[in-house]
Amino acid sequence: MALDPIQWFPGHMAKTRRLIAECLSQVDIVLELLDARIPRSSKNPEILKLTAGKPKLTLLNKASLADPAVNDAWISYYAKTENEALLIDCATGDGIAKIGDAVRRILADKIARNEAKGMAGRRLSAMIVGIPNVGKSSLINRLAGGKRAKVENRPGVTTSKQWVTTSIGLSLLDTPGVLWPKFDEKSVGENLALTGAIRDGILDVETLAMTLCEKLTALCPALFLSRYKLSEEEVEGRDGYDLLEMVGRKRGFLVSGGEVNMRRTAETLLDEFRSAVIGRISLEKPSGRTEKGDCGVC
Repeated sequence: MALDPIQWFPGHMAKTRRLIAECLSQVDIVLELLDARIPRSSKNPEILKLTAGKPKLTLLNKASLADPAVNDAWISYYAKTENEALLIDCATGDGIAKIGDAVRRILADKIARNEAKGMAGRRLSAMIVGIPNVGKSSLINRLAGGKRAKVENRPGVTTSKQWVTTSIGLSLLDTPGVLWPKFDEKSVGENLALTGAIRDGILDVETLAMTLCEKLTALCPALFLSRYKLSEEEVEGRDGYDLLEMVGRKRGFLVSGGEVNMRRTAETLLDEFRSAVIGRISLEKPSGRTEKGDCGVC
């Protein structure tokens, strides 16, 4: 599956890069929002370069959709190798209350300098960065205690910068989500597409769903088989097309002549994966490629 997002966000991406570069000096810390299911694939290397040298807090959002054991592994990984990270979920509110304390802990030296200058209690400022549809606007609304930023479950809603005041002593600058010009690995593009960072309307959803079938049977077969009432014998040696067709037949998504409605099946499978109806599944773990059986119940 060839994915080349520069064809989809050309001017938008350049504009966001300029915005981040221009506003970086106005903020004390960068809040980088990643998808807990794909922390590696959702980490934009362009943002890493643009925000180099600025204090950072990594927020692994949508944690309630990811495998709990893998979530813990990612937190341990960040604790050993990079900046501080928190598991959060903007949909449920889990972990949001920890953000303020984490920011103050990271900026303790700056806060002390402010106090020494007679500016105790000075409001801190943060820039929120991340890929499309990772939950930046939802996070702002949680921290602001109300609906301040437009939120939709699709990428590309925020198109310009927005400053928002919060109740935790932090002014937030939201920035548009941005993908990068070229994926070095095919799996990165696949993971971004599977989790909804790339608009489904741009891609062939049937091909994407076939890819997901193959990933699920390799990564977490017990969840896949249980959800769609399939047996190991039925799926053994089958490719993505066959697996998707099986799912459609099991769900009764048939059209005249007994053929499977592959489009409807694909859309349903993707929706059920993204909402964790199939189960809490992580597509990446810190040690590298995720192997069969990594999912907690598999």
